[in-house]
Amino acid sequence: MANASNALEQHDLVYQVQCGGILRGEIRVPGDKSISHRSIMLGSLADGVTTVEGFLEGEDALCTLQAFRDMGVKIERPDSGKLVIHGVGMHGLQAPQQALYLGNSGTSMRLLSGLLAGQRFNSVLTGDSSLSKRPMKRVAEPLRRMGADLVLQDGGVCPIHITPASLQGIDYAMPMASAQVKSCLLLAAMYAHGETRLTEPAPCRDHTERMLQGFGYDVNVNGNEIRIKGGGKLKAGHIDVPADISSAAFFLVGASICPGAELTLRHVGINPTRVGVINVLRAMGADIHTLSEYVAGGEPVADLRVRYAPLHGIVIAEDQVPLAIDEFPALFIAAACADGITTLTGAEELRVKESDRIQTMADGLAVLGVKHEVKPDGIVINGVGQGGKLGAGTINSHGDHRIAMSFTMASLRASGPLTILDCNNVATSFPGFAELVQRCGIPLSQRSGQA
Repeated sequence: MANASNALEQHDLVYQVQCGGILRGEIRVPGDKSISHRSIMLGSLADGVTTVEGFLEGEDALCTLQAFRDMGVKIERPDSGKLVIHGVGMHGLQAPQQALYLGNSGTSMRLLSGLLAGQRFNSVLTGDSSLSKRPMKRVAEPLRRMGADLVLQDGGVCPIHITPASLQGIDYAMPMASAQVKSCLLLAAMYAHGETRLTEPAPCRDHTERMLQGFGYDVNVNGNEIRIKGGGKLKAGHIDVPADISSAAFFLVGASICPGAELTLRHVGINPTRVGVINVLRAMGADIHTLSEYVAGGEPVADLRVRYAPLHGIVIAEDQVPLAIDEFPALFIAAACADGITTLTGAEELRVKESDRIQTMADGLAVLGVKHEVKPDGIVINGVGQGGKLGAGTINSHGDHRIAMSFTMASLRASGPLTILDCNNVATSFPGFAELVQRCGIPLSQRSGQA
């Protein structure tokens, strides 16, 4: 009973954010979640010991870590952000004794669906109430073309029951740009007979291809086409996880909209398939400078300096949508503070994230008095302009961490305090977020919704 009470209190975590804050200083946000997930998966399947630095100690990545421990992989955590993974090889995973619980992590669920489709044991993937509503047909259908035996629940959601099957390589034109679907199929293809060829309709995150190559697996990338053959091996190595640009995005937006702000973000991953948020902000007039650029573990990294600059509305180019899909909640706040109208289309993927992010953000913008028009695949936002103020009030994040963090940044231009409900899931992607924004100059306090 006590556990249920604690869970309720955590679920009802509330942010109380006062207006009048500012962002200044130097920070390093947590490690990249996408790379953290993949480092565990490929490190576990490699021959030898893989070391990881900068690992994201968030709930999503820790769910992936526990899943591989449940399949017999020894993973040590000698220090914060550090892992030592004793790889078991491509065929060394063991059957888990129970369903693999993946919390709120859609990345874990979709990537593991592909990886486990080629194993020699039965498995079940399950998650929390939020994850259990998210669509899984997008990975199940192409996996079934490869011969995978997956059973979803009514509505195409988890739990997912996976039975051993013989996989065959396929030629698959992806209907939408999705790094999770692509990565799922690449992991399954390692266990398939023959070659798999994937064609992307537009570029999306390529961390899996980069990391496979870093582990010595032959992946051929030619434009929007990726080829991979089954039967290869992975060789253990060292991974230096850069700071997550998706987490940095909130601070890039916050400093861009806050007069007097100047912030430096250290060691941020600037993979070309992830920099849509920078491209969009710069197109809006943001003052973002790359101070240095180097390569860490096969991934481009840089220090970013951002200063306040008046923003103007734009029509967001559709080729930037897959490059910034997770950062749009924060970009909606930038648009709300800009001069003129910002238009987003081609982003229907936002409808099936942890929440319907288009509608949830629109509801919050309405509370703040921002004029907008919701579209099936996007939104049109009429910003308050330079010197304009957002309103104040209570925002329901609906358990979506990115919604909660985005409206925290909106407080920098609000006319009064913001109360943001249901913030517990912020810890899934950004542990220490509240403490970091406090240190930078945003007056934020936390309380239980039960109080």
